[in-house]
Amino acid sequence: MPDLPEVETMVRGIKPHVQGRQIATLELPPCRYRPITIRPDFQRISTQVHGTTIRDVWRLAKRIILELDNNMAFAIEPRMTGLMLIDDAPSQEHLRFRWNFKPLTGQPSQLWFWDRRGLGTVSLYPLEELALITGPDALQIDAKQWETICRSSACAIKILLLNPKKVAGIGNLYASEILHRAAISPLRPAHSLTRPQLLRLTQATQSVLQTAILYEGSTLSDGTYRNVLNRDGSYQNEHTVYQKHGHLCTTCQKTHIVRIVQAQRSTFYCTRCQK
Repeated sequence: MPDLPEVETMVRGIKPHVQGRQIATLELPPCRYRPITIRPDFQRISTQVHGTTIRDVWRLAKRIILELDNNMAFAIEPRMTGLMLIDDAPSQEHLRFRWNFKPLTGQPSQLWFWDRRGLGTVSLYPLEELALITGPDALQIDAKQWETICRSSACAIKILLLNPKKVAGIGNLYASEILHRAAISPLRPAHSLTRPQLLRLTQATQSVLQTAILYEGSTLSDGTYRNVLNRDGSYQNEHTVYQKHGHLCTTCQKTHIVRIVQAQRSTFYCTRCQK
């Protein structure tokens, strides 16, 4: 389930431990479950990165970027259940990829990619190609850019928020929370949003995502998402609508949150606050 806040939390968690570290070897731990996608093949990656140093660690939408000093970069996409870890994993049998570092006193010697369902990807790209693999980052879009994005689409605004080619980094959970904060119906055609609504959308996106980062993401009832130290996030305690159907809206205190389905995904909203 990792979305932008969870991925940003992973980046902040691993960066102090892996930035400036030299890669000694890579490993594919034995796993009997569905394999993750690795691009190009593992042997080619191993040859290209052997002895390189991780120059920087940053986020590109929902991907963790390990920038190397040979102008290549790992792009790790957690997808539904992937985690980046420097501590104990939730389970040993779902460990998928390991970076082994040249030993450094006081620092971990390994970085892990763990993925229960095997939907994640580990890719190696030339650094200059990274900008081509995703749309604009949700945290970097201003009101004018939101207007351009929305005016080009007649689909429901909730559906547009989930389209990574239009807006990168917003998942299903945060789309519902953002639209509730902005007082916009998830059914509203994107191109029909007024400028005041677009301004509220801009502010709500920033507020919800930045707060979720502060709380280190959302760990839901399935317990899948964990931070890099294998601990729960806590933004789930701040949710206003997500999985709150049947509960009284905390904003208006008059209407119960409803659940509908859009593009085969659950949407939660208040019909009074989000007309």
